[in-house]
Amino acid sequence: MKKLIVLLLMMLPLCAFSQEKIAFVNSQEIVPSMPEFVAMQKQMSDMEAQYKKELKVMEDEYNKKYADFVQQQDSLTENIKVRRQQELQDIQERSQNFVQQSQQDFQKKQQELFAPIQDKVKKAISAVGSEKGYTYIIDPQAILYTGTGAVDATPFVKAKLGLK
Repeated sequence: MKKLIVLLLMMLPLCAFSQEKIAFVNSQEIVPSMPEFVAMQKQMSDMEAQYKKELKVMEDEYNKKYADFVQQQDSLTENIKVRRQQELQDIQERSQNFVQQSQQDFQKKQQELFAPIQDKVKKAISAVGSEKGYTYIIDPQAILYTGTGAVDATPFVKAKLGLK
């Protein structure tokens, strides 16, 4: 009798676990179809074009001054030569600093624009989970196996976000 009770108590958690509803959602399918994401990509593309344009201006300035220096270096005094070499070095340093700063600004802007999109998707997933009674909704990017009984909640989340 004791063995039967112990066996039933051991089986109870397994029975409770089998009652849980688990679904998955493919966020990599959802996010690119959101209008906010398309707008973010456009903004990032415009920002990248501005940075490239500014960098091109700096490169052109350097190339012009370098060509002038090479052409005139034989006729320049040592003092002027040193000053022009320093000027060329300053332009190179400014360009390098600009590239580093623009990369940081770009990443910061991308994170700033992506955060609301990510929040919107998380809220939609939570709403679908509550409405459908799912215990867990997971992203298949981290799953090694999905059984035949797995529920794909991606269409529900897309519907919640008003996406096709």
